Amino acid sequence: MLRKSQGGAALGFSRITGLAALGFAGTIVLANAIMVPAGLPLTGAEIGEVDAFFGTRGDVVAIASALTPAAWLLATLFGAGAVSALRRFERGRDEAWSLLGFTGLALQNVTFAAVIAIRLALTSTTARRSPATGGLWVLHDALFTLNGTFLALALIGLSVAGLRAGLIRPWHGTVGLVSAALLFGSATLTPLVIDHTGPLGLLGLVGWLMWVVWIIAYGVTLIRLNRDRDPAASGPSADRLG
Repeated sequence: MLRKSQGGAALGFSRITGLAALGFAGTIVLANAIMVPAGLPLTGAEIGEVDAFFGTRGDVVAIASALTPAAWLLATLFGAGAVSALRRFERGRDEAWSLLGFTGLALQNVTFAAVIAIRLALTSTTARRSPATGGLWVLHDALFTLNGTFLALALIGLSVAGLRAGLIRPWHGTVGLVSAALLFGSATLTPLVIDHTGPLGLLGLVGWLMWVVWIIAYGVTLIRLNRDRDPAASGPSADRLG
């Protein structure tokens, strides 16, 4: 189990990456708070609704998209901090759950970069009344929903690693694993989610909200994590969430 630190309050790597986790959660919530009230079409929306939004709200799309590079950077920092905290525990047991989680974070960054690129492209194709709009929107919906697979990888890897190392509480790990199940279920049902607007879309939504709660809790954990100042220490140390 991870040991409790007597270290000082210096802003170490774990604290920086914990703050990055909180920043990532805040950034993705803010981006959605900008897009959704402005009328962002739901997955599976009719092309007329897509044309109406992207043809008239290009400014909103641009503002929300400008936040995403910071989100990807912060997500990567968070993943690096979690891996750094967990790898010493895992090496002694020949495990790599944390690396699985980091891989999921990296893949979701790549996938969502494609989603944002398509949204920006839609602001151009709708203005020009291009026939490419329909195909772009279907591709957008498919990538957006399938991204749940990579979020699930991140949640499973870092939740299992955190639980086995004693870094996170059982409730926190449970939130992560339930969120992973919902997001993976939504990704598995992608064709149905795209073709049938309705309750199936709630799988991904609830899973995503739980993902945000999980990130915030992990960020707080990393902020409270202190490394022993003794370079001979055998592993990371942590103040667990109370």
